[in-house]
Amino acid sequence: MFCPKCGNADQKPETFCRQCGSFLPDFDKLKSKEIPPEEHLKVNSILSIMSAVVSLTLAILLHTFFTGRANTPVLIYITIGFLTAMFFWQVQTFWRTKMLKKQLLKRKKSERVEADGLDTNPLAKSASAKERLGEPTFSHAVPSSVIENTTKHLGEKAR
Repeated sequence: MFCPKCGNADQKPETFCRQCGSFLPDFDKLKSKEIPPEEHLKVNSILSIMSAVVSLTLAILLHTFFTGRANTPVLIYITIGFLTAMFFWQVQTFWRTKMLKKQLLKRKKSERVEADGLDTNPLAKSASAKERLGEPTFSHAVPSSVIENTTKHLGEKAR
């Protein structure tokens, strides 16, 4: 291991540098494991459902206990409206997460099929790439660089 501060080699992790004295953490331990997208989608689904249930429950409770009276503040009705909107927002978020999960599963399935060597592309079965693309022509080829082979004139003095 090299010291990130002074660059001294042959250091041991979780110790101090023998040259500059800075602490050398073990970077392998600091790496966090990668969380798969399925886990993120699962957590998002659960949180969406929980938020939807809580917002709808609060809206129903506010409506039950505070509306219908003569002096109900307008703020109660506004809060009920916002809680209802939150409920519908969380429901559509849950629905979109479910659709995204289906799409992710389809993509993983197609990647597995391609990895197994089973090509699902119908064009690949009908003709090879050479037949579909034809022979290459180099008549319109452009050189890779306009200034290619011009460095030999750098030593000459300009007029």
